[in-house]
Amino acid sequence: MKTAIIGGGAAGFFLAINLKEMCPQMQVTIFEKSKKLLAKVEVSGGGRCNCTNSFASVRDLSQVYPRGHRLMKRLFKTFDYRDAYEWFERHGVRLVTQDDDCVFPASQDSHTIINLFLAEARRHGVEIRTESKIESLGQLADYDFIAITTGGMPKSISVPELVEGFPLIEAVPSLFTFSIADEALRALMGTVVEDATTMIPGTNFRASGPLLITHWGMSGPAILKLSSYAARELHAHNYQMPFSVNWTSRKDPEIQQELQRIVNAYPQKQLGSIRPFDLPSRLWTYLLDKTLGERSQNRWQNLSKKELNRLVNTLCNDTYQIAGRAAFKDEFVTCGGIDLSAVDPNTLELKPQYLAAQASPSSSPHIYFAGEVLDIDGITGGFNFQAAWTTAFTVSRAIFNSACDKF
Repeated sequence: MKTAIIGGGAAGFFLAINLKEMCPQMQVTIFEKSKKLLAKVEVSGGGRCNCTNSFASVRDLSQVYPRGHRLMKRLFKTFDYRDAYEWFERHGVRLVTQDDDCVFPASQDSHTIINLFLAEARRHGVEIRTESKIESLGQLADYDFIAITTGGMPKSISVPELVEGFPLIEAVPSLFTFSIADEALRALMGTVVEDATTMIPGTNFRASGPLLITHWGMSGPAILKLSSYAARELHAHNYQMPFSVNWTSRKDPEIQQELQRIVNAYPQKQLGSIRPFDLPSRLWTYLLDKTLGERSQNRWQNLSKKELNRLVNTLCNDTYQIAGRAAFKDEFVTCGGIDLSAVDPNTLELKPQYLAAQASPSSSPHIYFAGEVLDIDGITGGFNFQAAWTTAFTVSRAIFNSACDKF
């Protein structure tokens, strides 16, 4: 029996290797339209490959999977982050967990993962065909099982060309940084605030974590997570929306209390010389100038009650205008894809009512989906790769269960 895997990325290779481990007799072929395999793995995590997460700080999967968390909860019962961690170590890749719960190869090199996948695929006899674009299922008429693992659709083979007649959720960008047309802010490029909270006013979208000021605007986990949560809202507004930053992740009364403490303790000091909550010096100077203008050079004792309140508001609710989005380095994540209602939640196989609408000449095709081609996406931190491992393992086991009695 033969399985075709369309897409030579993380999900495709993980699926192929696990399927061959379960069912060595299965002929498995990976079709990749480009010359390069595992391109996204190579650039992920700044070239270090944030391959999963410890999930130690995750109370509910909806925190880290804005779309698809219910399905991921179901699939985690069979293969979760602990299984992924054990899988990589069992296959010779030692992993380390950072203080922020992100998991990387101990080598801190994405090629460790790439080399593992390529070596295991060769060892198990997986056939790999690069520069092989599959545009219709008719090209795979002699395959018993087809797994589509093409990744986020704007960067992949156009799924509608492959399979028509089942629900698709429009794919839009997720995990991107914000462009901000504020030259004074952008002059602070390189400044990092370790614990900020970002929000979209008038919505429930909010995210916390480190925030990085860049030469184009803002980045860092606090921005990337917000872009993931609000991906569709931002897309609907053409990435032209206000958003606010709480530079301290503290509530108004606590900020008010801290500023008043400084007034009482250092009345003769200039405002810029005492930084509340250990804010970066350049950022505090910028916030003072933005809030108080010429009076930012005053001493703490000369701060009026109105000015104190304005500073509290700036620290707690500093508003900016998003002037567009920017890709996060070379990575690209989308939300959207194959509607989860179109697949069996236990196997990720296309449901019969949609299969019946296909024009495939195969007498009894079995079509599966894994990875980002599904309407599942996670925030930054290794969650998207974990979704790839979990869905790919699910499909490999489903194909094995379907085929095992035919050998």
